[in-house]
Amino acid sequence: MKKKHSKLILTSEIITHVARLAHLKLTPELILSFQDQLSSVISYMSKIQSVNTDGVPLTSQVTKLTNVWREDKIDEDRMFTQAQALQNAKKSKNGYFVVKAIFSE
Repeated sequence: MKKKHSKLILTSEIITHVARLAHLKLTPELILSFQDQLSSVISYMSKIQSVNTDGVPLTSQVTKLTNVWREDKIDEDRMFTQAQALQNAKKSKNGYFVVKAIFSE
């Protein structure tokens, strides 16, 4: 017997709250649109969640492909000396690049 799924309706307050958490500014039209779209997504997820998977082995990936890593090799023909690396820097000090701070304390 199949379980009947009722469509979950997300309220505009929930959509507004999620938008605020994501720092999104939504128009009333977008809120209505997302209300319908996200309600459909959640209802579909509910249907998927109810599928009986007893006896189905866990699968983390289906292609049986694995990563093949190459060994890191230093190509000394492509290396810069410290002076070469700094020659076009706008600002350097004691052999290091000087850049504007992007974090504040």
